[in-house]
Amino acid sequence: MPIEILPFTPEDVGEALALWRRSEGIGLFGESPERLAACVRSQPLSLIAREDGLLIGAVLCTHDGRRGYLHHLAVAETHRRHGIGRRLVQGCISALGRIGIPRCHLFVHRGNAAALAFWSLSGWTERKDVVMMSRDLVPEG
Repeated sequence: MPIEILPFTPEDVGEALALWRRSEGIGLFGESPERLAACVRSQPLSLIAREDGLLIGAVLCTHDGRRGYLHHLAVAETHRRHGIGRRLVQGCISALGRIGIPRCHLFVHRGNAAALAFWSLSGWTERKDVVMMSRDLVPEG
């Protein structure tokens, strides 16, 4: 059966969380099933990949009205290097373009060499002119 790229729905959150927890380099601080379901409900741009009904890839796609953001792109280890990640990203980029978003950002943990290579080979460039700063608003856990 072919791999299907589908809209990410609130019903997919549990499977996506399980995939992300199995995937190295994915930071899930503050990500609860309720918050994720609200995210995909309020901004229906995120995508999943399924094969024979099994969720094998997922990416969150959001925007702030000016810029798009990709979060938590992951493909099951057994299905990597088959273009699934590229298909998920291209679907998100197309969706952002349809609503007039001209630029997209993403975040990669500096030590995640595989992700840095993927994004670089996919045409993304590292920004050296900005520094990301964060502040936790709730305790971790």
